[in-house]
Amino acid sequence: MLKRKKLRHNEYYDMQFHLDSLYAQSANGQNFYGLLDLMQSDENIRLAYRNIKRNTGSKTAGYDGLTIEDIKRLSVSEVISKIQRMFEHYTPQAVRRVFIPKANGKTRPLGIPTIWDRLFQQCILQVLEPICEARFYKHSYGFRPNRNTHHAKARFETLINRACLYHCVDVDIKGFFDNVDHAKLLKQMWSLGIRDKALLSIISSLLKAEIIGEGIPTKGTPQGGILSPLLSNIVLNELDWWVSHQWESFETRKPYKTYGGRYSALRQSNLKHCYIVRYADDFRILCRTRSQAIKMFYAVKDFLQTRLRLEISEEKSKVVNLKKNSSEFLGFRLKAHLKKTKKRTLYVARSHMTKKALRNAQIKIKQAIKAIQKHQTVKNVWCFNLAIMGIQNYYSAASHITIDLNELNTRLNKALYNRLKEMRKEAMFQDFAKSLQKRYKGYECKLYKIKEMVLVPIHAQRCKVNLNFSQTICNYTTAGRNKIHQNLRAINKQTLAHVMKQFIPSRSIEYNDNRISRFIAQYGKCAVTGIELGLNDWHCHHKIPYHLTKDDSYGNLTILHKSVHFLIHLRDQEKIQVLLNSLKLNEKQLTEVNKLRKQCLNGAI
Repeated sequence: MLKRKKLRHNEYYDMQFHLDSLYAQSANGQNFYGLLDLMQSDENIRLAYRNIKRNTGSKTAGYDGLTIEDIKRLSVSEVISKIQRMFEHYTPQAVRRVFIPKANGKTRPLGIPTIWDRLFQQCILQVLEPICEARFYKHSYGFRPNRNTHHAKARFETLINRACLYHCVDVDIKGFFDNVDHAKLLKQMWSLGIRDKALLSIISSLLKAEIIGEGIPTKGTPQGGILSPLLSNIVLNELDWWVSHQWESFETRKPYKTYGGRYSALRQSNLKHCYIVRYADDFRILCRTRSQAIKMFYAVKDFLQTRLRLEISEEKSKVVNLKKNSSEFLGFRLKAHLKKTKKRTLYVARSHMTKKALRNAQIKIKQAIKAIQKHQTVKNVWCFNLAIMGIQNYYSAASHITIDLNELNTRLNKALYNRLKEMRKEAMFQDFAKSLQKRYKGYECKLYKIKEMVLVPIHAQRCKVNLNFSQTICNYTTAGRNKIHQNLRAINKQTLAHVMKQFIPSRSIEYNDNRISRFIAQYGKCAVTGIELGLNDWHCHHKIPYHLTKDDSYGNLTILHKSVHFLIHLRDQEKIQVLLNSLKLNEKQLTEVNKLRKQCLNGAI
């Protein structure tokens, strides 16, 4: 069963009802005004903090040098009032430009907003996402909840295997993220029903935030901004629906009752038979015939230029006959291979890693080998294993993954032998950790270890069949959520809402957030007695006293019945005895109390 932590967070902060309502209204074609009220609500701001605090990017400083650690120490009321002031008079701070190295030696530019601007953008994203999700085309898979690259690849293969479409339009948009037209984007948001002019003004300001060393941009969405992925999907959503209306969702004049009847009605027209699969700015269109594919190629090129003001890369864009040549999509090389059966001859999709993916994987693993050679540490050996398992996990969707990884293994054999021969020892399969034994069971190969940690075999990965995305999964409907996770188990919803609303304004936002996490992790029960806690009979206890460490982290908190909490801190023997008589603790519970008392520097009872 899939789990999504951020989806649970909506329930913690009592925002799920509001988001569901926005999704339902958007699906009904309604327009939206006054969205800023919900965006700057206390619950939405606290939810935004929770959603970004564990992102690795939150530890990256913006232009002002601040990170999430600086916000953690502030009280809830300070954080809320700061964000609400930003909504009243918003001027974005400058964006720090960084360049991320690629495996091929080139770099990718990222724009890093300040941490306050990221928190501000998260508040906007949480409200805009359900509105946009209801209007987005179902076969776009990039930067959307619950969807991933493997779903896009599965859809591509389904169109080959089941729809028998073998002519593919490969289109590469030239510098998409750097060339998004700001005025066009705002008009598209208006068309999606986002009619809050104050909000559109804020987004316009966000897009024009100054980039250090480059000035104020006139076009493009900065990669690295929290809102950028959603905004890029809004831009290309128009393309998705335009292609879909050419065939898939075209309204025919002739009435029909079944899918077959609809297909028959469409075939009687002169429409181009085409389907689009998109992941972010990377998309493919599959057609029935080559002539249809060529017409679609020029039509899409014209649409991108005239409607979206985007250019395509002529040398990278082409029409491919999948029976003869392969199409590269999301790191996979896909082709339609002939398969003969007793009844008929048909073509089925087969996939490999692309040559570029193999080259990048080789560079990545070689760097990990060099790191071990330079410093023989457990950390470097584990980083080597992680690099290999990451490659295996992603490309396991390729039907010929074993062949590709064997080739990769052959390329790296010399480096593994020459650089590590002095330090590696032969290992047994039993030397693997239990989780890795389960993963690599059935593979017979020579194993080696360094610092008592076994090096995972590069070639050991079978193909995993990747399934199509189930369109009933949705974060903003009850039925859709039931497919993702179970409801919050064993916690009274009224109690949970009370815990969220009865925060302590003077205490840090980190403390208040972790307090909720602890309450839910313990299913609303006392950590010592295990009894279910009511609205007002529970306390949040710091295991190591706050005045000693100022530690509000999740690991330093526990939820207790208030009487148990008093028992942990009391030193008066008479009062202790009164509480012991009323609580009637068993031996195990008393041991736990004494453990907590010891951490508080109190003597055992």
